[in-house]
Amino acid sequence: MMRVLFICMASCLLVVNGGNTINRCALAKILHEEDLDGFEGYSLPDWLCLAFVESNFNISKVNENVDGSFDYGIFQINSHYWCNDYQSHSENFCHTDCQELLNPNLLSSIHCAKKIVSGSGGMKNWVEWRLHCSGRPLSYWMTGCHLE
Repeated sequence: MMRVLFICMASCLLVVNGGNTINRCALAKILHEEDLDGFEGYSLPDWLCLAFVESNFNISKVNENVDGSFDYGIFQINSHYWCNDYQSHSENFCHTDCQELLNPNLLSSIHCAKKIVSGSGGMKNWVEWRLHCSGRPLSYWMTGCHLE
């Protein structure tokens, strides 16, 4: 019985420490400091919704796609177009190593996301944003966040 309890507790610790998530309001503050509020017409709630639907605020998320490319970080930026993962062909339009998109300071992810949003399609480049955020009221994403 004690062994089962130990295994359950250890599993819970692994789940808690398994991801590198950021608090919604802490992310809002960083995005605000990096001048994303209003960038290319997108509000902070747009950016928060994007981060939530893509990674559930998980900075270290990596997802493999059926085409062999990978999506990296809080905004799930794709290796085929935007970063170099040294595993497959990459256009590397952001001129960055995909592992940099997993950095907790988020600067590489933010700079690359700005480049993506500045191009044709804006945030519509992210399917999940189109499906779950576009055209919806999003102000609730800022509830309780103080950006002073």
